[in-house]
Amino acid sequence: MKKSIFILLAVILAIGTVFFASCSDKNSGKLVCGITDFDPMNFKDEKGNWTGFDTELAILVGEKLGMKVEFQEINWDSKYQELKAGSINAIWNGFTANSSDNGVPRSDMVDFSYSYMLNQQSIVIKTERVDEFRSIDDLVGKKAACESGSAGESSAKELVNDDSLITGTPAQISTFLEVKSGAVDFAVVDILLAKNLAGSGDYSDLTIADITLDNEVYAVGFKKGSPLRNKVNKALKELYDEGKMMELAKKYKLENSLVLDTNFKG
Repeated sequence: MKKSIFILLAVILAIGTVFFASCSDKNSGKLVCGITDFDPMNFKDEKGNWTGFDTELAILVGEKLGMKVEFQEINWDSKYQELKAGSINAIWNGFTANSSDNGVPRSDMVDFSYSYMLNQQSIVIKTERVDEFRSIDDLVGKKAACESGSAGESSAKELVNDDSLITGTPAQISTFLEVKSGAVDFAVVDILLAKNLAGSGDYSDLTIADITLDNEVYAVGFKKGSPLRNKVNKALKELYDEGKMMELAKKYKLENSLVLDTNFKG
């Protein structure tokens, strides 16, 4: 009788261990990328499917790793919480690695992959106001829009020198509407996005100011200690050496920005 009870307890403990392990690693075998609408990195095509450089690159990496790739649209300001909670296991959305959030280096909060693309912040304004914005000094005391939790937000705080003048938005593309409406004087966004949108379509009346800001790089962010980082790095190196990353970069007119830095540590 006692032996039967011990066997039953052992079975219950084994089942419990499997159950809790599966709960704590619900994305095992999947590469779940946290993204926002960010053309040309991640955006939806006419059929409503996610596409873009980062989208296609993640899919290629997934194929290398034998992992199913999923894309989870998130509020960028909550990216670290999403990663910690396990709803995503990678932040893959033109993620500026050599930046900080609220004064804390991003490399203190996540492990970064190799950096793979050059970027910088840019100032987007109404074309009719181009003569008002010729230098960084012209930005002080003006109203700015930026994506909450972005590298652009960090830059905006330094440029404006008054947090009360900053309007945070859920995605970078939303800042263009703030400029168009006149709610703010300028937007601080990634230059890759600005070059794709400013001066065309719905944003034909907007332009990039001739003001140069600091250089940045993109990388993929993972939870601290995640084994995914090394796996993704290996796949990125292979894709780069095979020329597939450059093919993808040319497709999205990003060939001049593609630079794989295997020494980058965040």
